[in-house]
Amino acid sequence: MRILLVEDDPEMAMALRCTLQRDDMIVDLAPRLRCAEASLAMACYDAVLLDRSLPDGDGLALLGPLRQAGRGTPVIVLTAKGDLADRIDGLDAGADDYMAKPFATEELLARLRAISRRPSDLSPSTVTAGRLVFDFRERVASIGGVPLVLPRRELLLLEALVRRLGRTVQRGFIEDAVYGFDDEVHSNSLDAHVSRLRRKLVEGDAGVEIHAIRGVGYLLKQA
Repeated sequence: MRILLVEDDPEMAMALRCTLQRDDMIVDLAPRLRCAEASLAMACYDAVLLDRSLPDGDGLALLGPLRQAGRGTPVIVLTAKGDLADRIDGLDAGADDYMAKPFATEELLARLRAISRRPSDLSPSTVTAGRLVFDFRERVASIGGVPLVLPRRELLLLEALVRRLGRTVQRGFIEDAVYGFDDEVHSNSLDAHVSRLRRKLVEGDAGVEIHAIRGVGYLLKQA
């Protein structure tokens, strides 16, 4: 999952970011409304975690334009404003969930998993190709029933390729899925991740192959 965290408290933002990254998520930080608007214009997110008390206004102001544009990106409000009236305002403004600070990070992770399971389209929850099975809900891969343990970026790379099995995936799209805005990305970083993932799929006899499409991106297909 790629998450936009809209939070102006540096300490809380970094603590949440570390927690989410440990759960294999890409996290972009936005300390102000205008930063969040710019991030949403440049990237697609699986969820937004939204504080209300921001230096340049109420975080709920982000929801109107987002929903009017037809974007159904799930939004969880994280705020110290936890009164009943505040919660109603947030949900009526277009938020999908509302959590008052302080909250347990384990509960936040559970709520993120819950919204990721909501059927936003007709995409299957699992995809099988050869002996490889990718479970999008649990975000795990296996080969012939044996778990395929991958570092976070290789898992995100595999997810991006499996979602478009049999189709060429543009390099820029893959980079958006694997790296956050603040990540230092070298020119050959993605190629290195692809090389390592390709080797593991071959070693595991996954029955799928990753092909480089020169000047465009990569393609995952059954061998």
